Amino acid sequence: MSQTATDPRHLRTPPKRQIRLTWADERVRAIVWQVLIVGAVIGVIWWLVRNTQHNLEVRRIATGFGFLNREAGLPIGEHLIEYTPASTYLRALTVGVLNTLKVAVVGIVLATTLGTVIGIARLSKNWLLSKIAAVYVELIRDVPLLLQLLFWYTILQGLPGPRQALNPVAGVFLSNRGLKLPFLDWQVAHSWALLAFVAGCFATWLYAKAMRRKQMQDGRPRPIWPAALGLLVGLPLVVWSLGGAPTAIDWPELRGFNFRGGMTISPEYFALLIGLTTYTAGFIAEIVRAGILAVPHGQWEAAQALGLRSSTVLRQIVLPQALRVIVPPMTSQYLNLTKNSSLAVAIGYQDIVSIANTTLNQTGQAIEGIAIIMAVYLTISLSISFFMNWYNSRIALVER
Repeated sequence: MSQTATDPRHLRTPPKRQIRLTWADERVRAIVWQVLIVGAVIGVIWWLVRNTQHNLEVRRIATGFGFLNREAGLPIGEHLIEYTPASTYLRALTVGVLNTLKVAVVGIVLATTLGTVIGIARLSKNWLLSKIAAVYVELIRDVPLLLQLLFWYTILQGLPGPRQALNPVAGVFLSNRGLKLPFLDWQVAHSWALLAFVAGCFATWLYAKAMRRKQMQDGRPRPIWPAALGLLVGLPLVVWSLGGAPTAIDWPELRGFNFRGGMTISPEYFALLIGLTTYTAGFIAEIVRAGILAVPHGQWEAAQALGLRSSTVLRQIVLPQALRVIVPPMTSQYLNLTKNSSLAVAIGYQDIVSIANTTLNQTGQAIEGIAIIMAVYLTISLSISFFMNWYNSRIALVER
């Protein structure tokens, strides 16, 4: 082992070079350029603001968000919260935001499920299944989304009327008025049971985390399913029973020229959901396929050498490793699906874009209306990115 002593002069921090107020000093040049660029950006923003204010004053156009408290007079066919044309513009825009979230959340779940299945099918050893999945991916990705939305909407509008509605299952009717489904006669007990289920999910997550921590300490696995069964099924059932155990179901019935009762999925929402789901699923399928192929083939061989079935290897070994490759590009697809939902205006679905456009046409508050649309999509996109980045950090490999 070398005993060579280190020269103490090499341990000293070199003295900092003082800034010279001359253009030859690169640090002075960097500061000057940064100040100039920031000043130019501020100047452009100031000019745009002043120019906009001047043009609005010349045309006597009111500014501000005071119009939000005025009566909207805007009919909205689908709304998750109580709404009438006598409601304010603020409530109308809130309905639009909820309609957008209804498409985005359900679409993300369905597109992820369908895309994962198709991506796995493309790697199947069954030649026919693999080719069908490949044709689906190539066909869906090569046709513009707007054309697909118009295609599905045309198909749904071409269905027979309510009197000749398709009835594939008892209580389910499909017509040009939409899809009618039986639904619970929702009461307070159902709301409390739903809250109990959400609380049970959170408690199950905490319990599973505590059990894994104990397993890491003593090496003894502990079953989680008994506690999960009690928290996810038993607790909601107890709350539901204490609330009177209501079981009434609202069945759709044909009365006159349309159905009454049950739950209605409008043709506009149905077409938008199908189009967004099938289109995004084609891209997710390729992401899933690439993620699985990124896992070394030796993982498959080692697992099969232990006698594990292919389905078990895929579910327990390959997919958990592939997630580290899948999650980052999957985030982009979730954002694309959310932003592509703005095409709903083409088929008449009243999302935030449609309602905001009608609002700005009625009030003349174009800048405020566009700002509201931008703020809504920015908030939703940042929320999705934050959640996916958090999840990606949870599954990332930790280097020692």
